[in-house]
Amino acid sequence: MATPEIQVQGIVKTYGKGRVRALRGIHLEVAPYPDNFVVLMGPSGCGKSTLLNLLGGLDQATEGRIWIKGQPLENRNDLDRYRASEIGFVFQSFNLLTALNALENVEVPMLGNGMSNKQRTCRAQELLHEVGLDDKWNVSPRELSMGEQQRVAIARALANMPSIILADEPTGNLDSATTEDVLRLFVKLHQALHITFLIATHDLQVASHARAVLYMKDGMIVEGK
Repeated sequence: MATPEIQVQGIVKTYGKGRVRALRGIHLEVAPYPDNFVVLMGPSGCGKSTLLNLLGGLDQATEGRIWIKGQPLENRNDLDRYRASEIGFVFQSFNLLTALNALENVEVPMLGNGMSNKQRTCRAQELLHEVGLDDKWNVSPRELSMGEQQRVAIARALANMPSIILADEPTGNLDSATTEDVLRLFVKLHQALHITFLIATHDLQVASHARAVLYMKDGMIVEGK
């Protein structure tokens, strides 16, 4: 039997010396390709973002265990490398650096990974081509539409060839037509590269593209299909 891409067992996350329970015993398993395009549905405050932060190594669980491709996350002593090279993050707010152009934003995650300037530039150009932004290399994020900004953010998330993309409300600031464009891009990348996608959203339009949908409420997964 193939090893799951992600396994979560009994994850609890509390804040304020235990007074706030953001996650209340999450159990989750993400199967290998092609079933590793997964959407987490639920209202704001249900724990979706908290769970993504734990999976991405941005925070630590209070209780429970996480395995990434069969390896326990808590045993890793290289979380900086894990976040930089194995995980790609896509956020609702894009988080682009306005002082840099689109090409330079995509290059940022590759700084310090041993690539030459030329290699970084070539890789960034290839990724912007992949997301349909060949003509926007030298454009500031301020001059891009929201959909274009999110495409730059997706290219940046792919910079170091991660095996998992964690996307937190990636279409929250987009209209329905642009949302559909971004979702088609996600599906294309998933099919071409077999990357695991775990997308947190409250948007049914996003869920319609998923191989699996999990529903969260009050810090728990209450239903899945």
